[in-house]
Amino acid sequence: MISLLFVCLGNICRSPMAQTVFEKIIENQGVEDQFRVDSAGLINYHEGEKADSRMRSHARARGYEITHLSRPVQKKDFEKFDYIVGMDDQNIRALNHMTSSGEEQAKIIKMTDFLQKFQAVSVPDPYYEGDAGFVKVIDLLEDACEGLFRHLQIKDFGNK
Repeated sequence: MISLLFVCLGNICRSPMAQTVFEKIIENQGVEDQFRVDSAGLINYHEGEKADSRMRSHARARGYEITHLSRPVQKKDFEKFDYIVGMDDQNIRALNHMTSSGEEQAKIIKMTDFLQKFQAVSVPDPYYEGDAGFVKVIDLLEDACEGLFRHLQIKDFGNK
């Protein structure tokens, strides 16, 4: 089983959306039993809260239902997950500071490294943006999650 943890700052916009998109991809592919997917935030300010209402609304418009409740990243996540996926360079730096070994650091990957159609250096935080910011984030996450799934198929399952 492959385990992934998607991480952003507060776990109310980008990472729960990434989790939801990835879960839909693996469900559509019929391989949900081969994955464990979760998301978390670098801060605990929103712990226990639903995803941002604007993100949930835009997600619903695309056919997604975000059910995740915010939680902070924990040290044990580095033991539990095979891949820890940060949304931007700030997330990656913060995650690297939480590690205690090269093995843990090797689990950290950047979401935008798996973009196929779009080009971006980060998945921007839409929290202070308007509707266009949320739409852009979903566009990027759909693209990058599909790329990540394909990468894992080849790397971990040997499929093409």
